[in-house]
Amino acid sequence: MPARFFIILPMWPQADKTQALLEEAKTGETAAVNRLLSEFREPLRKVINLRLDPVLARRVDASDIVQDVLLEANQRLAEYLRSPSMPFHLWLRHLAQDRIIDTHRRHRLAQRRSIDKEEPIRRPAWVDQSSLQLAAQLVDTEQTPASAAIQHELQRRLEDAMTHLADDDRDIILMRHHEQLTNQEVSAALELTEAAASMRYLRALRRLREVLVPEAS
Repeated sequence: MPARFFIILPMWPQADKTQALLEEAKTGETAAVNRLLSEFREPLRKVINLRLDPVLARRVDASDIVQDVLLEANQRLAEYLRSPSMPFHLWLRHLAQDRIIDTHRRHRLAQRRSIDKEEPIRRPAWVDQSSLQLAAQLVDTEQTPASAAIQHELQRRLEDAMTHLADDDRDIILMRHHEQLTNQEVSAALELTEAAASMRYLRALRRLREVLVPEAS
C-alpha cells in the first residue's frame, strides 16, 4: 500500500518574510525590531511547550520563558545581525533551549522533592494529531487512525513510547515532525553533518517503533 502523507501548516515564518523583517530590523528602529520578534513569539511558545516537562508546566508558564527569550534576543540582536552564524529561527531555538535547560535545572533540582509528588495536569505537548498519524504509520502502515478508540489507544502508546525515548531521539523527532525543520536545518541546529543528522533521525524513528511495537523488534 502506498505511504500516506499528512499536511501540517509551517510552524516557522517563511524564509523570505523573515529576511525582509531582518532587513528592516537592521535600521535599529524599535518598531521594526518588535515586528521581527513578534513574528516568532508563537513558534517559540510551541518549541518550549514541546520540551517543557508536563509536571513542571504546573509551575512555569511557557509564555514567561518566551518573554525571557525575546528579551535576550532583543539585547543580542545587533550582534547577530553583524555576523549571523545560522538562520534566525535556529538562533532563537538555541536561546530557547538554554532557557529551558536553566528552567528545568532550577525547578527540577532545587525543588525536586516537592515537584515530583505532583501529577501532570495535561498531556505532553507533543501528543497531537500529527504525532498520532506518525504513530499509526509506525505501528501499522495499513491503518488509518480514524476512530476515537484507535486514536485513544495510539495516544496512550505514544505517550509511553515518547517518554521512554532517550532525550536525543525524542528531540530530533520533535524537530522533524513538529517544527518541520529540514534535515539541513536539524544538522545546523545540532552541529552535525547532514549525513549524521539523517542517520540520527532514522535511528530515532526505529527506536520509537521498537517501543511502540516491541514484538516487531
